[in-house]
Amino acid sequence: MSQSWGPEAPFKIAIPQSSLDDLQQRLALARFPDELDAAGWSYGAPLSDVKRLVQHWKTNFNWRKCEDALNDELPQFKRNIDVEGFGRVGVHYVHQKSNVVDAIPLVFIHGWPGSFLEVRHILPLLVQGGDNFPAFHVVALSLPNFGFSDGVEKKGFKLEQHAEVAHKLMLSLGYDEYVAQGGDWGYGVARRLAVFYPKSVKAWHTNFPLPPLPTLWNPLLILRTILCFIAPLTEQMRKDRTNILAVQKVQLHEMGYSQLQSTKPQTVGYSLADSPIGLVAWIYEKLVGWADNYNWTDDQVLEWVSIYWFSTAGPAASVRLYYEAMDGGANMQSGIQGDFTKPQALFGCSYFPREVLTPPPSWSHLIGNLVFEGQQTSGGHFAAHEVPELLVSDLRKMFGKGGPAFGVVNGRTGYA
Repeated sequence: MSQSWGPEAPFKIAIPQSSLDDLQQRLALARFPDELDAAGWSYGAPLSDVKRLVQHWKTNFNWRKCEDALNDELPQFKRNIDVEGFGRVGVHYVHQKSNVVDAIPLVFIHGWPGSFLEVRHILPLLVQGGDNFPAFHVVALSLPNFGFSDGVEKKGFKLEQHAEVAHKLMLSLGYDEYVAQGGDWGYGVARRLAVFYPKSVKAWHTNFPLPPLPTLWNPLLILRTILCFIAPLTEQMRKDRTNILAVQKVQLHEMGYSQLQSTKPQTVGYSLADSPIGLVAWIYEKLVGWADNYNWTDDQVLEWVSIYWFSTAGPAASVRLYYEAMDGGANMQSGIQGDFTKPQALFGCSYFPREVLTPPPSWSHLIGNLVFEGQQTSGGHFAAHEVPELLVSDLRKMFGKGGPAFGVVNGRTGYA
């Protein structure tokens, strides 16, 4: 079989000055909507917040400073990966090796509205070696259509193709066996890695566990779920009921963006691609609403948004993932889960209290070969950014000495 990837090339972020000038012109011509009295967050991102962010973007935000910091902190590369049916796709990624030779190879997979930036806070913790915790070699890719990876020009680039990219990238780096970690869409990609590449993917972990609904194959779990509502016998059953009701509330009140992006991504794409004000409002609402009272600075928000604005494929390309994964909005559950094949690779998950969707933990074993669960007391959807120490702590417990996935990668325990 011929090699499925091209040579690695070092990568530095270097946005053309013409793109910065164009952004400033668009910001200067901003036209804001009105806002109802005392609307707060009920109708979406508050006008005062968006105006403040736009003013900061125009006058104080220094992209070149961010660019230099990212280039200094994150060893970045790009290489072409062959994707079956789609040809070669240029993939941007961060690759930081630990000083510990036998560190565990880990691929970190982001979602939307995240990017490779999400690895930034956990990277220095993961590559550390110690007597009491394992070290990791970390690879954090920009998914195709995101960040500085290439865009895809053909229909049908689903989570299976993203998993193919991630797998071939890891092989290209010499990691024949590895583990995976992901949240948001990264959960779906990591799950598919475990399903389709079991010889290489020895374990996987998520901070966004989304189990399939219990079926008749799980009669006791169905009975327990029913009892949660009619006669909860334990405190845990009462918590499960609370979790189910919270998921229903989110689906009713917070999923409009998903319905739009999974059914008509091209339509919303015009606004995201043409208007930096529309883009910052669209993403800022999620950064605040999905975090656990995290104190986002204006610089952090604008850095995240700028990665989308300056992305290789443009900001509209990223939202097509919703359409492709969910078959145009028809299959949200199966789009995330895949064909419901239960991967046998060791599986771990962490529960953060302000995650967007929080199904009952008692369902998590439906996802995979569950060997580790971590219950955290703070953190939301962007755990790697909000509470990096907590997420890394769970990974160390899962893969460290005495953990259920210790030594799962042949010859790479994570210890010197």
